[in-house]
Formats: sequence, structure tokens, C-alpha cells
Amino acid sequence: MDGVFINKRFIMIALLCIVSTTVHGQGTRVGFYATTCPKAESIIKSTVQSHLNSDPTLAAGLLRMHFHDCFVQGCDASVLVTGSATEKTAFANLELRGFEVIDDAKTQLEAACPGVVSCADILALAARDSVVLSGGLSWQVPTGRKDGHVSQASDVNNLPAPTDSVDVQKQKFAAKGLNTQDLVTLVGGHTIGTAACQFFSNRLYNFTGNGPDPSIDPSFVPQLQALCPQNSGGSNRVPLDTGSQLKFDTSYYANLKNGRGILESDEELWNDASTKMFVQRYLGLRGVLDLSFSVEFGKSMVKMGNIGVKTGADGEIRKICSAFN
Repeated sequence: MDGVFINKRFIMIALLCIVSTTVHGQGTRVGFYATTCPKAESIIKSTVQSHLNSDPTLAAGLLRMHFHDCFVQGCDASVLVTGSATEKTAFANLELRGFEVIDDAKTQLEAACPGVVSCADILALAARDSVVLSGGLSWQVPTGRKDGHVSQASDVNNLPAPTDSVDVQKQKFAAKGLNTQDLVTLVGGHTIGTAACQFFSNRLYNFTGNGPDPSIDPSFVPQLQALCPQNSGGSNRVPLDTGSQLKFDTSYYANLKNGRGILESDEELWNDASTKMFVQRYLGLRGVLDLSFSVEFGKSMVKMGNIGVKTGADGEIRKICSAFN
């Protein structure tokens, strides 16, 4: 009996070791470059800051790029690859901005620590730094991702779209392991940035065959129509957070409450009870249930940043972010 007990205990310990090693080996961790490239995060932050000093609108571009990367093939920098029929060429990615920031950071990192820091990690850290430099709170970014070997435009088929209902948005986020709170929180990244008129002008004129979308504040409609003339101006850009497009704050949610959400998918977050609750909590309208948007945003970004992470032979450390090795 003693022998059986010892064997069972030995097997249990061995299994625990295997599980522990597997989880650690496949995941990311804070401070991954602490010994191999100790200045990595500071190099990335100073690079982002330099570019944002020249063009603060790049903050939204870098945040959006990280989101688009993670939702297709996981957070593996596949969105950065240049070439025929790569993710970069897909319609949903044609307006992505900030590639030069990532390339600049990579050049500096290769000079300091050749072949060590992945482009996927640069993008994750640059997204965080963009939020912080726009007035948001910081968070610790787990690193250790490798860059993917594949980038295909045909894979860019399930990104959240500006006309998605809340149910469709929930399904797309759930498919990536993200819940309803993550949805409302991450879409709150629209507190910085703009959208082209072509993605929402249908709401301004003949939405249901009878004038503008009734969920838009009527006093706001003429302002949007002036920015997005009917049958023209599709490439004109409008702030997603009217009055606060460069500041990372909760005014985006206040705009939803006031019928001033720009995208149909954004305004729907206020019109659906399951998501409205979280908007209210971020606006301080639910008493003891209230949440801090900046704190929760960091938590949801860490969850998103761990989607489909590549490690070991599943990935590489690119020498140039726009090209496979």
C-alpha cells in the first residue's frame, strides 16, 4: 500500500511540474527583457514620446494597430508585415497608422540588443505608452511574445465592424476569450482617435428610410452632416470622442450617454442593457458598483495582449518588423 501511495504521489508531483512548465513556457511575463535587454521598455517609450510630440494623433493609431494585430492570428506582429496580400493590405487595415514608430523603435533596439526584442512586444508596449502619454494610467505589460510566420489578408475577416450589433460584438470578443466588460472597456479606446465618414455617414441621412438615426442627439446631427456631406467626403475624419479626441478619459462614455457616439456600434453600447451597465459604472452612475475606466482598461489590455501568443518554434524575433526573417 505504501508503494502505491508513493507512486501516486510521485505521478501527481510530476504532472504538476509538467503543467507548471507548460503554462510558464507558453505565456508571457512582466520583465521578460530585464536581463537580456534592460533598456528595452525605456527605448520604446522614448521613441513613442518623440513621435507623439510631433503628431499626438499617432497614439490612437498605435493602440488600434495592437488591437487589429491581436484579433487576427493573435498578438504576433503579423499586421506589420509588408507584401502582397498580407494583413496590412486588407480593407480593415488600410487606414492603420504608426508603422514608422514601430520601425524606429526596432532599429534602436537592434542596435542595443540585436535579435532579442520581438516586434509583437514592441507593439504591445507602444500601445501602452500611447495611452499613458495621452493621459491614461500605466499598467505592467507582460512580454515574451515572438513574431508570427504568417500574414494573410484573407485572415482579416472577423474584426469588430462599425455596424455590428452588441450581440455580434459580444460574439467576436468571446471568440478571443474576452467578456462583455472587456468589450465595453476596450472599445473605450475610442476616447482617442477619429473615424472616416464612410464608416458612419449612413446614420446621418437615410438611416432607416426616414431621416437620421434616431439614437443620435438631434442637435448633433447638423454638426456631423457639415463634416460629412451627403454623397461626398467619405474620407473626411471625425473625432470618435467629440471635444476630447486627444485625451484618454471617460468623456467618450459621456458622449454615448448623450447620443453623441459616432459609430453605430459605439452608440449601441448605451442602447443595450448588458453593456449600458458598464458604461454607467465608468461614468460613476452606479454607486458602489462604479469602476475606474483607466484601471480596468489596463486589465483588459493585458487579457487582449495574451491572445494567441507565439513562443518557441512557433515564432521568431524579426530583424525588421515589416518582413519575415
